[in-house]
Amino acid sequence: MTERPTDESAGAGEHVPVLLQEVLTHLVGSSRASERADGESGIFVDATFGRGGHSRKLLERLSAQGQLLGLDRDPEALAEAQRLAGQDPRFSFCQARFSELQDVLKDQQIEGVRGVLMDVGVSSPQLDRPERGFSFTAQGPLDMRMNPEEGSSAAEWLNQADEAEIAQVLWMYGEERQSRRIARAIVAARPLTTTLELADLVSQAVPRPRGPQRKHPATRTFQAVRIFVNEEAQELDQGLQQGFSSLAVGGRLAVISFHSLEDRKVKHAFRQLSQPPKMPRRLPVRNLDQEVQGRLIGGPMKPSLAELNANPRSRSATLRVIEKVR
Repeated sequence: MTERPTDESAGAGEHVPVLLQEVLTHLVGSSRASERADGESGIFVDATFGRGGHSRKLLERLSAQGQLLGLDRDPEALAEAQRLAGQDPRFSFCQARFSELQDVLKDQQIEGVRGVLMDVGVSSPQLDRPERGFSFTAQGPLDMRMNPEEGSSAAEWLNQADEAEIAQVLWMYGEERQSRRIARAIVAARPLTTTLELADLVSQAVPRPRGPQRKHPATRTFQAVRIFVNEEAQELDQGLQQGFSSLAVGGRLAVISFHSLEDRKVKHAFRQLSQPPKMPRRLPVRNLDQEVQGRLIGGPMKPSLAELNANPRSRSATLRVIEKVR
C-alpha cells in the first residue's frame, strides 16, 4: 500500500509504494545466492495489497516458480488485485484482515512462507477519496472504515459513545493531550455526520499550533478514531504474531509503520522474538541462543532524502525486519 500520513498537508494523491527498495532488498533479497540468478522461488505474502504497488515490484523479483499472495480488508482493493491476477498467474488475492492470515494460508494449504510484508494504517487511495471519510480536509461522510461493509462507522460510534469513552480513545490511540476537551465538545455537538463537522469542531476546541511544521488540530483525533473503529491495534498485534509464525526458517517479516504507537508495537514484538527468554536467578542456564526465535535485520529504516523529495508523505514511515531462525 501507500504511505499513511499523519498530516494530510504532507502531499497528495499519487499512489507510491513507500520504502520500496528497502523492502525488496531485505525481504526478497534475503534469498540464497544460488537462488538469486533465477529469482526467488518461495511463497511471499503482501498482507496489505492496497493498489498493488509493492506487489508488482515483488513479482518482478520472483522466479517462474515463485508465488505471491495478496491480502487486504478493503473491498476496493479487489478490482486491482483481480487485474493483477489476470496478468500474472503467480499472484492470488484474498480479502482478509491481518488476524485472518493463518486461516487463509491453511485454506490454501500453504506452509512456511519465505516473506511477509505488512504495511500498517490508512493508504493514500483511501485518504484521497473524501467519500471514505478518512480526511479532515475534505467534506465526506464520517465513516473511516477500512471495509465499509463491516462494523460501525466513526459517526455511529461517536454519536452513541459516552464522553469518558471518547476521551479515553483519543488519548490512547491519538496521544491527544486535549482529549477530554474534545470529547466534551463532541458530545455537546452531536449528532455529527461529516468529516468537516468533526474537523471544525476539534479546531474550535483546540488552539491551532504555531510554526512551519504545525499539524492540523484534528490530526490526532482522526487518527485515534480511525484506529479504534478499525480495531487496528488488535489487528497489528495478531498480524505480527501470525505473520512471524507463518514463516519458514530463514523467512522474513517486514513491517512498515507510520506513527509511534504502531512502531512501538513492532519494536517490542521483534525485541521479544530476538532476545533469549529471561530465566530465574540461581538456575543453571545453557544454550540460551537456542531459545531465540528471530534475528533483527539491521535497525529501523527510514526513507532516503531522494524518496522524501519525491514523496513527502513518506516522511513518517519506518521499516523493521526480522528473520526467523528457529
